[in-house]
Amino acid sequence: MSNPCIICVAITGSLPRKENNPAVPITVEEQIESTQAAFEAGATIAHCHVRNDDQTPSSDPEKFVRLLEGLNKHCPGMIVQLSTGGRSGAGEERGGMLPLRPDMASLSVGSNNFPNRVYENSPQLVDWLAEEMLKYGVKPEIEAFDLSHIHQAVNLSRQGKLKAPLYVQFVMGVKNAMPADKPTFDFYIETLKRLAPDAQWCGAGVGSNQLKLNEWSIAAGGHTRTGLEDNVRLDRDTLAPSNAALVERAVALCEKYERPVATWQQARKILDLSMT
Repeated sequence: MSNPCIICVAITGSLPRKENNPAVPITVEEQIESTQAAFEAGATIAHCHVRNDDQTPSSDPEKFVRLLEGLNKHCPGMIVQLSTGGRSGAGEERGGMLPLRPDMASLSVGSNNFPNRVYENSPQLVDWLAEEMLKYGVKPEIEAFDLSHIHQAVNLSRQGKLKAPLYVQFVMGVKNAMPADKPTFDFYIETLKRLAPDAQWCGAGVGSNQLKLNEWSIAAGGHTRTGLEDNVRLDRDTLAPSNAALVERAVALCEKYERPVATWQQARKILDLSMT
Protein backbone atom coordinates (compact mmCIF):
# COMPACT_ATOMS: atom_id res chain seq x y z
CA MET A 1 0.00 0.00 0.00
CA SER A 2 1.15 3.53 -0.71
CA ASN A 3 -1.56 5.58 1.01
CA PRO A 4 -0.15 7.37 4.05
CA CYS A 5 -1.43 6.44 7.49
CA ILE A 6 -2.33 9.25 9.91
CA ILE A 7 -1.36 8.44 13.49
CA CYS A 8 -3.35 10.21 16.19
CA VAL A 9 -1.96 10.30 19.72
CA ALA A 10 -4.47 10.68 22.56
CA ILE A 11 -2.08 12.05 25.12
CA THR A 12 -3.98 12.28 28.40
CA GLY A 13 -7.73 11.66 28.40
CA SER A 14 -9.90 12.08 31.47
CA LEU A 15 -9.28 8.85 33.39
CA PRO A 16 -5.64 7.66 33.53
CA ARG A 17 -3.74 8.99 36.53
CA LYS A 18 -0.13 9.05 37.65
CA GLU A 19 -0.97 6.13 39.93
CA ASN A 20 -1.79 4.08 36.82
CA ASN A 21 1.33 5.14 34.95
CA PRO A 22 3.72 7.92 36.00
CA ALA A 23 4.21 8.79 32.30
CA VAL A 24 0.62 10.10 31.95
CA PRO A 25 1.01 13.85 31.31
CA ILE A 26 -1.28 15.91 33.55
CA THR A 27 -0.10 19.52 33.58
CA VAL A 28 -0.14 21.59 30.42
CA GLU A 29 3.66 21.65 30.45
CA GLU A 30 3.83 17.86 30.69
CA GLN A 31 1.30 17.52 27.87
CA ILE A 32 3.30 19.78 25.57
CA GLU A 33 6.52 17.88 26.25
CA SER A 34 4.86 14.48 25.77
CA THR A 35 3.13 15.57 22.57
CA GLN A 36 6.34 16.96 21.10
CA ALA A 37 8.05 13.60 21.57
CA ALA A 38 5.06 11.80 20.01
CA PHE A 39 5.07 14.26 17.09
CA GLU A 40 8.74 13.59 16.48
CA ALA A 41 8.00 9.84 16.60
CA GLY A 42 5.39 10.13 13.83
CA ALA A 43 2.04 11.27 15.24
CA THR A 44 0.36 14.07 13.29
CA ILE A 45 -2.87 14.52 15.30
CA ALA A 46 -2.88 15.30 19.02
CA HIS A 47 -6.18 14.48 20.73
CA CYS A 48 -6.25 16.64 23.83
CA HIS A 49 -8.03 16.88 27.16
CA VAL A 50 -6.98 19.13 30.04
CA ARG A 51 -6.82 18.34 33.75
CA ASN A 52 -7.04 20.13 37.07
CA ASP A 53 -4.09 20.06 39.46
CA ASP A 54 -5.70 17.15 41.33
CA GLN A 55 -5.77 15.17 38.04
CA THR A 56 -9.56 15.41 37.66
CA PRO A 57 -10.96 16.31 34.20
CA SER A 58 -11.41 19.95 33.29
CA SER A 59 -13.01 21.96 30.50
CA ASP A 60 -11.28 25.21 31.47
CA PRO A 61 -10.79 27.23 28.23
CA GLU A 62 -7.73 28.97 29.77
CA LYS A 63 -5.96 25.63 30.06
CA PHE A 64 -6.84 24.85 26.45
CA VAL A 65 -5.44 28.26 25.42
CA ARG A 66 -2.09 27.48 27.05
CA LEU A 67 -2.03 23.99 25.56
CA LEU A 68 -2.82 25.23 22.06
CA GLU A 69 -0.14 27.92 22.27
CA GLY A 70 2.45 25.42 23.44
CA LEU A 71 1.61 22.81 20.81
CA ASN A 72 1.62 25.35 18.00
CA LYS A 73 5.05 26.52 19.15
CA HIS A 74 6.72 23.15 19.80
CA CYS A 75 4.86 20.95 17.27
CA PRO A 76 4.52 23.22 14.21
CA GLY A 77 2.06 21.82 11.68
CA MET A 78 0.65 19.15 13.98
CA ILE A 79 -3.15 18.88 13.90
CA VAL A 80 -4.60 19.78 17.30
CA GLN A 81 -7.88 18.11 18.16
CA LEU A 82 -9.64 19.16 21.36
CA SER A 83 -12.06 16.88 23.18
CA THR A 84 -15.70 17.75 23.74
CA GLY A 85 -16.17 14.50 25.67
CA GLY A 86 -18.65 14.21 28.48
CA ARG A 87 -16.33 13.51 31.39
CA SER A 88 -14.88 17.02 31.30
CA GLY A 89 -18.09 18.98 31.69
CA ALA A 90 -21.84 19.04 31.21
CA GLY A 91 -24.00 20.43 28.44
CA GLU A 92 -22.67 23.36 26.45
CA GLU A 93 -19.70 23.62 28.80
CA ARG A 94 -18.28 20.73 26.77
CA GLY A 95 -17.88 23.04 23.76
CA GLY A 96 -16.51 26.03 25.61
CA MET A 97 -13.13 25.73 23.89
CA LEU A 98 -14.48 25.71 20.31
CA PRO A 99 -14.18 29.53 19.93
CA LEU A 100 -10.40 28.94 20.15
CA ARG A 101 -10.70 27.50 16.62
CA PRO A 102 -8.58 24.35 16.98
CA ASP A 103 -8.04 22.37 13.78
CA MET A 104 -10.38 19.64 14.97
CA ALA A 105 -12.58 18.57 17.87
CA SER A 106 -14.10 15.25 18.81
CA LEU A 107 -17.86 14.85 18.38
CA SER A 108 -19.94 11.98 19.71
CA VAL A 109 -23.24 11.94 17.81
CA GLY A 110 -25.15 9.50 20.02
CA SER A 111 -25.36 7.99 23.48
CA ASN A 112 -24.08 4.62 24.66
CA ASN A 113 -23.11 2.73 27.78
CA PHE A 114 -19.73 3.17 29.43
CA PRO A 115 -18.31 0.91 32.16
CA ASN A 116 -20.18 2.57 35.02
CA ARG A 117 -22.54 5.09 33.45
CA VAL A 118 -24.39 6.21 30.35
CA TYR A 119 -22.37 8.43 28.03
CA GLU A 120 -25.17 10.82 27.21
CA ASN A 121 -25.17 12.86 24.02
CA SER A 122 -28.66 14.24 23.45
CA PRO A 123 -29.73 15.23 19.92
CA GLN A 124 -30.00 18.83 21.10
CA LEU A 125 -26.42 18.89 22.44
CA VAL A 126 -25.05 17.14 19.35
CA ASP A 127 -26.76 19.70 17.10
CA TRP A 128 -25.37 22.57 19.17
CA LEU A 129 -21.81 21.21 19.15
CA ALA A 130 -22.01 20.58 15.40
CA GLU A 131 -23.31 24.13 14.85
CA GLU A 132 -20.46 25.60 16.90
CA MET A 133 -17.91 23.58 14.91
CA LEU A 134 -19.33 24.92 11.65
CA LYS A 135 -19.39 28.44 13.09
CA TYR A 136 -15.72 28.38 14.09
CA GLY A 137 -14.37 26.29 11.22
CA VAL A 138 -13.49 23.27 13.37
CA LYS A 139 -13.44 19.87 11.67
CA PRO A 140 -15.19 17.22 13.76
CA GLU A 141 -13.81 13.78 14.35
CA ILE A 142 -16.89 11.59 14.74
CA GLU A 143 -16.37 9.16 17.61
CA ALA A 144 -18.44 6.10 16.71
CA PHE A 145 -18.99 3.88 19.74
CA ASP A 146 -21.84 2.08 17.96
CA LEU A 147 -22.97 1.32 14.41
CA SER A 148 -25.87 3.76 14.76
CA HIS A 149 -23.36 6.57 15.26
CA ILE A 150 -22.03 6.05 11.74
CA HIS A 151 -25.53 6.32 10.32
CA GLN A 152 -26.26 9.40 12.43
CA ALA A 153 -23.05 11.15 11.30
CA VAL A 154 -24.00 10.56 7.67
CA ASN A 155 -27.52 11.86 8.31
CA LEU A 156 -26.14 15.02 9.94
CA SER A 157 -23.80 15.52 6.99
CA ARG A 158 -26.65 15.16 4.51
CA GLN A 159 -28.61 17.76 6.51
CA GLY A 160 -25.69 20.18 6.23
CA LYS A 161 -24.98 20.06 9.97
CA LEU A 162 -21.57 18.42 9.42
CA LYS A 163 -19.24 19.43 6.62
CA ALA A 164 -18.16 16.65 4.29
CA PRO A 165 -15.94 14.75 3.86
CA LEU A 166 -16.45 13.07 7.22
CA TYR A 167 -13.69 11.75 9.45
CA VAL A 168 -15.01 8.88 11.56
CA GLN A 169 -13.23 7.07 14.35
CA PHE A 170 -14.34 3.54 15.23
CA VAL A 171 -13.93 3.18 19.00
CA MET A 172 -13.87 -0.43 20.16
CA GLY A 173 -13.14 -2.19 23.41
CA VAL A 174 -14.95 0.12 25.87
CA LYS A 175 -16.67 -2.08 28.45
CA ASN A 176 -20.45 -2.21 27.85
CA ALA A 177 -20.06 -0.59 24.43
CA MET A 178 -18.82 -2.13 21.16
CA PRO A 179 -16.20 -4.84 21.71
CA ALA A 180 -13.13 -5.23 19.52
CA ASP A 181 -14.72 -7.69 17.12
CA LYS A 182 -13.15 -8.10 13.67
CA PRO A 183 -16.32 -8.90 11.68
CA THR A 184 -17.99 -5.85 13.24
CA PHE A 185 -14.94 -3.73 12.44
CA ASP A 186 -15.06 -4.88 8.82
CA PHE A 187 -18.78 -4.09 8.67
CA TYR A 188 -18.11 -0.60 10.03
CA ILE A 189 -15.71 0.02 7.13
CA GLU A 190 -18.15 -1.43 4.59
CA THR A 191 -21.03 0.65 5.97
CA LEU A 192 -19.09 3.91 5.96
CA LYS A 193 -17.82 3.34 2.43
CA ARG A 194 -21.37 2.62 1.26
CA LEU A 195 -22.97 5.62 2.93
CA ALA A 196 -20.13 8.16 2.61
CA PRO A 197 -17.65 7.02 -0.05
CA ASP A 198 -15.47 10.12 0.40
CA ALA A 199 -15.12 9.70 4.18
CA GLN A 200 -11.86 8.91 5.94
CA TRP A 201 -11.77 6.64 8.98
CA CYS A 202 -9.61 5.77 11.95
CA GLY A 203 -9.58 2.86 14.40
CA ALA A 204 -9.08 3.23 18.16
CA GLY A 205 -8.89 0.36 20.64
CA VAL A 206 -9.14 0.74 24.41
CA GLY A 207 -6.83 -1.05 26.85
CA SER A 208 -5.32 -4.26 25.53
CA ASN A 209 -7.32 -3.77 22.33
CA GLN A 210 -5.20 -0.78 21.29
CA LEU A 211 -2.55 -2.77 19.46
CA LYS A 212 -5.20 -4.97 17.85
CA LEU A 213 -7.09 -1.96 16.44
CA ASN A 214 -3.82 -0.34 15.34
CA GLU A 215 -3.00 -3.42 13.29
CA TRP A 216 -6.50 -3.93 11.88
CA SER A 217 -6.72 -0.29 10.82
CA ILE A 218 -3.30 -0.05 9.26
CA ALA A 219 -3.73 -3.37 7.40
CA ALA A 220 -7.14 -2.26 6.07
CA GLY A 221 -5.83 1.05 4.71
CA GLY A 222 -7.28 3.35 7.37
CA HIS A 223 -5.76 5.61 9.99
CA THR A 224 -5.20 4.82 13.65
CA ARG A 225 -5.10 6.21 17.17
CA THR A 226 -2.81 5.35 20.04
CA GLY A 227 -1.73 7.03 23.27
CA LEU A 228 -1.91 6.87 27.04
CA GLU A 229 -5.53 8.04 27.18
CA ASP A 230 -6.67 4.67 25.86
CA ASN A 231 -3.97 2.34 27.16
CA VAL A 232 -1.14 2.75 29.67
CA ARG A 233 0.72 -0.51 28.89
CA LEU A 234 2.96 -2.00 26.24
CA ASP A 235 1.89 -5.44 27.41
CA ARG A 236 0.42 -7.10 30.49
CA ASP A 237 3.65 -6.73 32.45
CA THR A 238 5.11 -3.50 31.07
CA LEU A 239 3.92 0.08 31.46
CA ALA A 240 4.33 2.27 28.40
CA PRO A 241 7.22 4.65 29.10
CA SER A 242 5.67 7.47 27.07
CA ASN A 243 3.13 8.42 24.44
CA ALA A 244 6.00 8.37 21.96
CA ALA A 245 6.63 4.68 22.69
CA LEU A 246 3.05 3.86 21.73
CA VAL A 247 3.39 5.93 18.56
CA GLU A 248 6.59 4.06 17.70
CA ARG A 249 4.67 0.80 17.98
CA ALA A 250 2.13 2.06 15.43
CA VAL A 251 4.93 3.25 13.15
CA ALA A 252 6.41 -0.26 13.24
CA LEU A 253 3.05 -1.66 12.10
CA CYS A 254 3.01 0.81 9.23
CA GLU A 255 6.39 -0.53 8.17
CA LYS A 256 5.08 -4.11 8.44
CA TYR A 257 2.19 -3.35 6.09
CA GLU A 258 4.24 -1.05 3.84
CA ARG A 259 2.20 2.02 4.74
CA PRO A 260 4.09 5.31 4.83
CA VAL A 261 3.45 7.32 7.98
CA ALA A 262 1.69 10.54 7.02
CA THR A 263 3.62 13.75 7.48
CA TRP A 264 1.70 16.66 8.95
CA GLN A 265 1.43 18.14 5.46
CA GLN A 266 -0.03 14.90 4.10
CA ALA A 267 -2.38 14.55 7.06
CA ARG A 268 -3.72 18.07 6.55
CA LYS A 269 -4.28 17.40 2.85
CA ILE A 270 -6.04 14.09 3.52
CA LEU A 271 -8.35 15.74 6.06
CA ASP A 272 -8.89 18.88 3.98
CA LEU A 273 -7.37 21.15 6.63
CA SER A 274 -5.43 24.34 6.04
CA MET A 275 -1.64 24.13 5.94
CA THR A 276 -1.48 26.86 8.68
